[in-house]
This record gives sequence, structure tokens and C-alpha cells, in this order.
Amino acid sequence: MKRLLLWLPLGAFVVFFGILALGLYAPDDRTHPSKLIGKPMPTFNLPPAASGRPGLTSADLRGQPRLVNVFASWCVPCATEAPVLGMIAQQGVIVDGIAIRDRPQDLAGFLTRHGNPFRAIGDDPASQVQIALGSSGVPETFVVDGAGMIRYQHIGPIGPGDVDTILAKLGAAR
Repeated sequence: MKRLLLWLPLGAFVVFFGILALGLYAPDDRTHPSKLIGKPMPTFNLPPAASGRPGLTSADLRGQPRLVNVFASWCVPCATEAPVLGMIAQQGVIVDGIAIRDRPQDLAGFLTRHGNPFRAIGDDPASQVQIALGSSGVPETFVVDGAGMIRYQHIGPIGPGDVDTILAKLGAAR
């Protein structure tokens, strides 16, 4: 019995090391799905944020599946995402935007430099719609079906490697 007790610390160490190793090598799932997935977009009515584009209301999000991109001109990842959104829009996807805490002149410069894939851009100067969406940063993109229901949330910039997933989610939202 004494000999068995001598091995107990080693056994406890092996179990502890195994749990630690499992935690270190387990796949890191950093996704935090929105609690709004499967629910309607919050009701909102945003004035236009850019000249030449209408504002955005929650009622506008009915009819066809679309992307709703939450972005800002001061957001560096938004600049890298803009050409990808342009590619998606060229494939016939409706892309609407919600500009967060932006100034009109800054937004105009951003759209001139990086392209304007947006059908409509709503101005959300106090981030009220962003907060209602449960969005904590920019960029974030929501797939909204024709009934105005949120079907998917993409956190972070949409890169070329994400396009197939986004298009598949849009296809599923039809």
C-alpha cells in the first residue's frame, strides 16, 4: 500500500499534464454566434450616410436575401474587405451598409478609395443599430433572408476565402 501511495503524485501529475495538453491542442473555436440568428432584424430607420445612396430601414430588408455590412471609414479591416464586397455585389448580391460613427466627408473618401458595393447606406452615428444587432465591432456582416430574418453573422472582414461560405449562406437564405 505504501508503494502505491508513492506513485500517487506521479499519477496526479500525469492526469494534470494530460488535461493541460488537451486544452492547448484542442481546436480553438472563437466563434460566438449571434443570439439574433433566426430572429428578425431589429426595427430601425437610418438616414442616408453617403450622397447618392438612400438610407436604410429595417423594412428595406424584405424581399430578397442580402448582406448587411456594419462598417466604418476609420476601420482598417473594412478597407481590405471593401473590394471583396464589391466582387460579391458584382455577382448580383444586394449589399446594404450601416456606417458606424462616421463623418460624411470621411465616408465619401472611403467609398472613393475602396469602392462602393452598397445599394443603401444608413448612418448610425451613435451605434444604436449596431448595439441592437449585438455587434461589438466592425466589420460585421449579416445574411438576411427575404423575410428580414437574420440567417448568418460573419464577424471580421470578409476575405476571398470567405466568399464561398457567404454565398452558400445566401443560397440557403433563399
